[in-house]
Amino acid sequence: MTSEPHGLLSRRSRPGRRTSRQLHSSGLAAVSPCLAPTPSRGQSPEDNTGPLAGTVGAGEPRAVPVGPLAGANQKVGLVPLRFGFLSTYPPTQCGLATFTAAMFEELNSSAPGASSGVVRLVDATEVAGVAHGAAGAAGAAGAAHDFAGAASAPLARSPGRPGPPGRSVVVGDLVAGTPGGPREAARLLNGFDVAVVQHEYGVYGGPDGDEVLAVLDALDVPVIVVLHTVPQEPTPHQRHILESMAASADAVVVMTETAQVRLVEGFRVHPRRVFVIPHGATGGRRGPTDRGGRPTVLSWGLLGPGKGIEWGITAMARLADLDPAPHYIVAGQTHPKVLAREGEAYRERLAARARDLGLTDSVSFVDRYLDPVSLAELVRRADVVLLPYDSVDQVTSGVLIEAFAALRPIVATRFPHAVELLGDGSGLLVPHRDPDAIAAAVRRITTDETVRADLAAAVDAKAPDLLWPAVAAQYRQMAAGLVARRGSRPSAAPVSAAR
Repeated sequence: MTSEPHGLLSRRSRPGRRTSRQLHSSGLAAVSPCLAPTPSRGQSPEDNTGPLAGTVGAGEPRAVPVGPLAGANQKVGLVPLRFGFLSTYPPTQCGLATFTAAMFEELNSSAPGASSGVVRLVDATEVAGVAHGAAGAAGAAGAAHDFAGAASAPLARSPGRPGPPGRSVVVGDLVAGTPGGPREAARLLNGFDVAVVQHEYGVYGGPDGDEVLAVLDALDVPVIVVLHTVPQEPTPHQRHILESMAASADAVVVMTETAQVRLVEGFRVHPRRVFVIPHGATGGRRGPTDRGGRPTVLSWGLLGPGKGIEWGITAMARLADLDPAPHYIVAGQTHPKVLAREGEAYRERLAARARDLGLTDSVSFVDRYLDPVSLAELVRRADVVLLPYDSVDQVTSGVLIEAFAALRPIVATRFPHAVELLGDGSGLLVPHRDPDAIAAAVRRITTDETVRADLAAAVDAKAPDLLWPAVAAQYRQMAAGLVARRGSRPSAAPVSAAR
């Protein structure tokens, strides 16, 4: 694949922001302030020290206050802002797509008259799959059109004008590696008031997804970059990409204080541009259900090596003495990229382990991607949500936030996000790859009413701040401040629909 070289783009730099080329030539990209190493590529989430971390502060979401910043243009607050998202989006099945769809819905449903849109990131393999299934499809353009049609009808309008109900929110697709794609994506995003660029290294074209830099270099509107991953040990090229994104953005959002510390201490990033806004969760779910019958332990999400499900299965064997013994449900499809690389080998290994341990009646697999309603019902019925992840590096987990907001008792390995959210007693933390510890934690929750009550009380106090209305309000406040800082609203340039 080839990506559009960002050296060919016209640079319309804004005050206080540098393009990726300027950052590289300044020598900043070569600076490598290092975090103290910890075992197994992990980090110590409790380490919240250092000069840069202290500059930003800790303990509160860092959204730009609207009051002082909005003084430059009081009219900004009178008109709903139009957000242009750059992200994967349904029908793509991944956490990033789910996150963006939920945020989009909340920002628009709570702001009547707003007219936002999505420039959808599409992997070339997704387009190839559509083209393969549609005989006679003429090249990538035709396949991209078919992919867009899989979501819903395209929206033929300017983002500044409300469109017909039920029409698509997708205004265009950025197919990884398409020549000219980044420039066109930027043109579409420049038609909105604020661009919200979601980032994971694996979703953009080019080495380590460096195609995102070409998009950022061509943006004229205020830019919020949302980092879903902050690597503990980046390669030099990954470091260059992240530092270049931060230099090009007006604000950088991370979802945990752990990620904030890692970013400002481990990368050349201005700490005052880094803000913590938590990952949102869906509200409206009932609290703990009345227990009775066989306890249900639930793990869900796209399946693949590193999820640690094997340790959960082994833990169930340690609980066979309970009457009734727990039922462990593993819900979710195999991750598409894992499926392409190794098929269902991981799921088959898990099923074989369950058979070998005599747990065929105690372990069930739900092999499909769950829609929000089905997932909510499954989570509501769970007595314990188990996150047995192998990662010691994960600073953001949407599954963790959803389980927490659903008021479910949680058992999780000590990955950074879990330590930050559950370390105050809101859940039970266990060592990695330790089925005995997992079994002991599940046993405590399922057999001790006092433990369940204490966990519920701790979660109940924190959950409202993690629901999408509260999270979207912080993004809205931040965006209003950034637009106001410019002194005027950008023009409502027409946006072409996906074709």
